[in-house]
Amino acid sequence: MPCLPPYTDGVVTIFLDRQPLPRIAVVMLAVAFLLTGCASGAAPATYETSASSGLETGFGGSAADGAAADGAAADGAAADGEAVAGASADEPVGVPAEATPGIDLAAHSPTDPASPWVVVNKRVAVDPVDYEPDLTTVRGYLVRPDVAPDLTALLAAAEADGVHLTLRSAYRGYSKQAAVYEGWVAQLGSAQADAVSARPGHSEHQTGLAVDVGGSSRPQCDFEPCFGDTPEGRWVAEHARSFGFLVRYTPENKAVTGYAPEAWHLRWVGRDLAGYLSETGLSTLEEVFDVPGGDYRR
Repeated sequence: MPCLPPYTDGVVTIFLDRQPLPRIAVVMLAVAFLLTGCASGAAPATYETSASSGLETGFGGSAADGAAADGAAADGAAADGEAVAGASADEPVGVPAEATPGIDLAAHSPTDPASPWVVVNKRVAVDPVDYEPDLTTVRGYLVRPDVAPDLTALLAAAEADGVHLTLRSAYRGYSKQAAVYEGWVAQLGSAQADAVSARPGHSEHQTGLAVDVGGSSRPQCDFEPCFGDTPEGRWVAEHARSFGFLVRYTPENKAVTGYAPEAWHLRWVGRDLAGYLSETGLSTLEEVFDVPGGDYRR
């Protein structure tokens, strides 16, 4: 008999085996149907219990299905760099958090050289011009201490994917940048040098927040346009933001940054701001913080 709760099945069978029912019996039977949802044709509600976990999962769903859904969410959180173990006791594990929860763009200064969001370009110099950050070492190269964990994680993740990234350059102080720039001027002339190298005081490398990476698959492409077409260059383009880095100079933002594309130049801004740029479709710090960019003032 369809849509009858277990506790009414025997009673109904007895009633139907007999002659026409008294009026009071019909009324009682109808009330029983309404209370169980059968009068509307609803299926009986049942609790399902996982044999493996012994946990009730509620109406109409198995604990196995719930575990699979939670597992998928946990995998997604791990892929996004979120620690599932960091969820609060009141928050169910497996519920995805917002990619960039409540980022405050005023949290760090875009002009203070000690800020992780400082903007340095051809229009805006490091101030003071001889600024020197605190530094630590990653694979023999100097970077700011707040950059080191994400840089180490990025290099390790690339290795895990079979991509061998190398570090080719990191922190350069004012005097070192001056020597580099003058070398380009001697080789190319000042106009061409300005397209490929920063004048002293205008380099992100002076902040300790920038690194140049290379690769082992085609080392001849290090510091060359063809780096973007190497396995290392493609990996960086796809994954750098997951570790808080921007490929700072691209063909699309050349007019804003003032620099020719450099697929090897990575600028650390932290995972929150990198995620914000990805969500908004922006590619430059100049756009985020409304800072002037482009070429040097002549």
